[in-house]
Amino acid sequence: MATRFLLRSFWAARLALPPAGCRLRPASSEAQRRSYARGPAGLPADLLRGDSFVGGRWLPVPATFPVYDPASGATLGTVADCGVPEARAAVRAAYDAFCSWKGVSVKVRARQVKAPGPVGSRYPKWFASQLCNEVGTGSALFWIQKRFPHLHPSSFFQWNFPSAMITRKVGAALAAGCTVVVKPAEDTPYSALALAQLANQAGIPPGVYNVIPCSRTKAKEVGEALCTDPLVSKISFTGSTATGKILLHHAANSVKRVSMELGGLAPFIVFDSANVDQAVTGAMASKFRNAGQTCVCANRFLVQRGIYDSFVKKFAEAMQKSLRVGNGFEEGITQGPLINEKAVEKVEKHVNDAVAKGATVVTGGKRHQRGGNFFEPTLLSNVTKGMLCITEETFGPLAPVVKFDKEEEAIAIANATDVGLAGYFYSQDPAQIWRVAEQLEVGMVGVNEGLISSVECPFGGVKQSGLGREGSKYGIDEYLEVKYVCYGGL
Repeated sequence: MATRFLLRSFWAARLALPPAGCRLRPASSEAQRRSYARGPAGLPADLLRGDSFVGGRWLPVPATFPVYDPASGATLGTVADCGVPEARAAVRAAYDAFCSWKGVSVKVRARQVKAPGPVGSRYPKWFASQLCNEVGTGSALFWIQKRFPHLHPSSFFQWNFPSAMITRKVGAALAAGCTVVVKPAEDTPYSALALAQLANQAGIPPGVYNVIPCSRTKAKEVGEALCTDPLVSKISFTGSTATGKILLHHAANSVKRVSMELGGLAPFIVFDSANVDQAVTGAMASKFRNAGQTCVCANRFLVQRGIYDSFVKKFAEAMQKSLRVGNGFEEGITQGPLINEKAVEKVEKHVNDAVAKGATVVTGGKRHQRGGNFFEPTLLSNVTKGMLCITEETFGPLAPVVKFDKEEEAIAIANATDVGLAGYFYSQDPAQIWRVAEQLEVGMVGVNEGLISSVECPFGGVKQSGLGREGSKYGIDEYLEVKYVCYGGL
C-alpha cells in the first residue's frame, strides 16, 4: 500500500534549522543605521547609490547614464549602465545564493525578509522625497511595509511606483525562498538601489537581492540575457503590453514561468442611479493619482445620459478646485509632472485627436505654463468611441467622458478592448451592481470605489493585461511549485 503526500512546494521553506555551512550575516548595528552622512536636500547620502549591487557588493561599471528630475530637468546623478556581462554575473550570484537561501527555515527567513521594513521605516521622508525627485508626483509621507521573496526569478519594473512594485514582487519571492535579480526602470533606478542598501544593512545574505540598472540603449540586450539565461527559472515584469510580449517570446524558448502586469485601459462607468458626488470623488482619486500615470487609473469615463451634464460640471469644478500643478517639493502641490517629454507628447496627441474629431475641452487641454514635463489636468466632453483617448491608454492627466443610454451599451464599450486590468462603476441599484461586476472583463473591479489596490488583495488582469497575480495570499504562489511525492514499500 502506498502513502501519498502532496507537498505545496519543494522550494518552500522547511521548518528546520539552516543547513550546515549556511550562516546569515548579522544585521548592521543601530548606530551604523543612524550614521548617515547627509546628501543634497538633506537626504541620507548612503542611500543614494549609483553602482550595481551584485552578490552583496557595490560594483561600478565603466559606463554610466544620467537620471533626470522630471520637474526641473536637472540631472539627479549618474547610475551604472550595466550590460550583458553584468546581467550574467548577477544571475550567477543569485543562483549561488539560492542554493543556501532555499534551505533556510521559514522562521529564520521570515525574520530576515521582514527586517528591511523597520530599517526603511526610519527614512519615510527620504522615500517620499526620492519619489518626487524620480517620478515627480506630489509629496507624500508614507511607507508601505511588505514582506520580502522563489524559483530563481528576474524582475523588471515600471517607473511609476518603483519602491512599491519592488517590494510587492521581491517580497513574495524572497519569502518563498527565491533569490532575485532586479532590473529597475531607467527613469527611477535610485529606489531599487536604496532598497538594496537597506536589505544589505538588514542582513539579507549576499546574492539574495541583486540590482543591475541599465539605460534604454542597453535595456533590450539586458532583458534578453535575463530571459534566456538557463539559470533563471521565472520572469516577473511590470510595464507595457508590447514589451511584455517580447519578454514572453524570450522566456518561451526555455519554458520559464512568467508573471506579467501589463497595460490597462480602465473604464469608469457612472449610472443614472449613482450618487454623483461620490462618483466625482472616486473619479478624482482614480484618474489623477500620480498625474494619471498608473496602470489602474481610469482611462475612459462612461456616464449615463440622465446625469451626464451634472457629472461633467461637478468633475470640472473638483479638478479646478483640488488640482495644483507643480514641483512635488512645493507646498500645496497635488499634481507633479509627467515622467518625460515622450509622455507629454502622447497626452497632447490624444487631446488634439479628440478635439479634431468633435470633443469639447471643458478644462485644461494643453501644456502647462510651467513648461517642461507639466500638462494641465484635462477634461473632455462629447467624446466618442473612435477617439485615441478611448482606444489607447493615455497614461496622463486626461479624462475623456463618453455619454451612453443603456447598461448594455456601457458594458459593450467597456469590454471592447484587448486588455482588462481594472474597471470601476458607480450605482445604487443592487441588481445592477451584481450584473455589471460579473460582466466587466477585468481582473479587478471597484464598485462605488475609485482606489482598489491593497496589499491584502490579488492584483492582476485578464486578456492582454497580463498573467498571474501579485499581493494577497495568491502572490506567493507565483514563486512556488507543487511537488507530488508517492512513498511505497515502507
